Amino acid sequence: MEIILHAHNADVPASLREQAEAAIRRIAIRLHRVANAIIRFIGDGPTRRVEIVLQSTRTGSLFAQADAREFAPALATAVQRLESQVARARTQRTRRSPRPGDRTG
Repeated sequence: MEIILHAHNADVPASLREQAEAAIRRIAIRLHRVANAIIRFIGDGPTRRVEIVLQSTRTGSLFAQADAREFAPALATAVQRLESQVARARTQRTRRSPRPGDRTG
């Protein structure tokens, strides 16, 4: 899996970059077959935005973004939103939809 970090008009400390990479690796383990992840740190104006795009071969692309005054809380919120999407994608994948002709109850 490839993790791409972009910083647009932002100075992102190395510790925050490592924290972002660790969070994406943790999420990728739960999702399986992740091709790549793109993390954008955008620092335009007083608010800071973090956007995360996770591209998987099975579920397609998952996207999460968050705004805050600093990058650390924005990253935490975006990761939390992405984790909820991954949990939803996992339950949808494991749920079996009835096929035509199946007997149900």
